[in-house]
Amino acid sequence: MAARAYWQGQIRLALVSIPVEIYAATKSGAQIAFHQIHQPSGKRVRYEKTVPGLGPVRPEDIVKGFEVSKGDYVLLQPEEIEAVKLESKKTLELTQFVDAGEIDVLYYERPYYVVPADDLAEEAFIVLRDALRRTKKVGLGQLAMRGREYIVSLKPCGRGMVLETLRYADEVNRAQSYFREIEDAKPDAELLDLAETLIEKKTAPFKPDSFHDRYVDALQRLIEKKKKSKGRRIIEEEEETPARRGSNVIDLMAALKKSVDSGAARPATKKAPAKTATRKTPSSKTPAKSATRKRA
Repeated sequence: MAARAYWQGQIRLALVSIPVEIYAATKSGAQIAFHQIHQPSGKRVRYEKTVPGLGPVRPEDIVKGFEVSKGDYVLLQPEEIEAVKLESKKTLELTQFVDAGEIDVLYYERPYYVVPADDLAEEAFIVLRDALRRTKKVGLGQLAMRGREYIVSLKPCGRGMVLETLRYADEVNRAQSYFREIEDAKPDAELLDLAETLIEKKTAPFKPDSFHDRYVDALQRLIEKKKKSKGRRIIEEEEETPARRGSNVIDLMAALKKSVDSGAARPATKKAPAKTATRKTPSSKTPAKSATRKRA
């Protein structure tokens, strides 16, 4: 593979060890990078690492330190940090298995592709992959990468497997503190039906390519306009209708009905076969009904 492995080591299940390599499954999307500029001179602002009373310092003289009390630090050299013994630096031991849907989405952090490190590891790799697939389970363990140890999950993905780093329990805010003020009430049945109809109308297969970063696109257009205007200030303001707070059920009902009706795909109705009728010529006299005339 052309890409560089993010981690190399082995997956261990009881007495079975499988050499694997892990590759990043995602990458950063398009972004607009800004620099800080000194406006009067037009020059870029630079940053220097300095020590009070000494001024700028050399990068090679900087080490990591942990503050044990105000102004008092324990200094650690890079080789001392690297020498910390942690088995999960080279081995991912699967210590538990859970149902695939048991892990809350809030705990998932970042995905990685897992592949066998060589041909000898491929057989055991395939056995583990297919065993997870047949049992519909996810393997759990801990893995040390880039200066910290993660909880990780392992599950099948096509011919390979996907490893996902998970957040620890203390890194996830509990939902109750945010949802406590929401009323425990049942919605109006008609409103619920309209909302379900709208959802069904907009249901479609997920296609990631159909989405793009509109904010980046807008910034790029702004930059192009700015280049052509030779520095003239450009501010585009769009008039937006402010969202109404506390709208009543009638407004919600009207909005849902309008949403459902707008551009709704109407099912094609089969036309009944036209009855064959004798075409009357203009000269034919058709007696008018007096009742019809009276009603008119």
